[in-house]
Amino acid sequence: MDTLTKKGGRIIFGIPFLVFGMLHLMNASDMAGMIKNLPAAEFLVYLSGTGLVLGGIAIIINKYSYLAALLLALELLLFILLIHLPGLMNAPDDMAMQMAMSNFLKDFGLMGGALVIAGVSKKSN
Repeated sequence: MDTLTKKGGRIIFGIPFLVFGMLHLMNASDMAGMIKNLPAAEFLVYLSGTGLVLGGIAIIINKYSYLAALLLALELLLFILLIHLPGLMNAPDDMAMQMAMSNFLKDFGLMGGALVIAGVSKKSN
């Protein structure tokens, strides 16, 4: 059971980061529109996408997973502060508010999971 929870949990946790990262890389110009208020928006989308992919891989294969999980938690915190919080505060209607809240809570939960992965990874090394 320990193998299922530790290894399986790491793999399941890492897969969404791979998918999110690939979506960033494949749709960088469209996603840059979400952060057009930041300088070099498209570069930041490529950078964050690369971070998501590399973090997901590191957690899945359990190499540098402590550092990767901490960096993913930091990246998610930046998403929350720079994208989702402004989206919540400036939502033009109820539907936009629901979408912003869903994304805020998704990244907040993933950030918590990344911190748990970091804690488990540090103990196992």
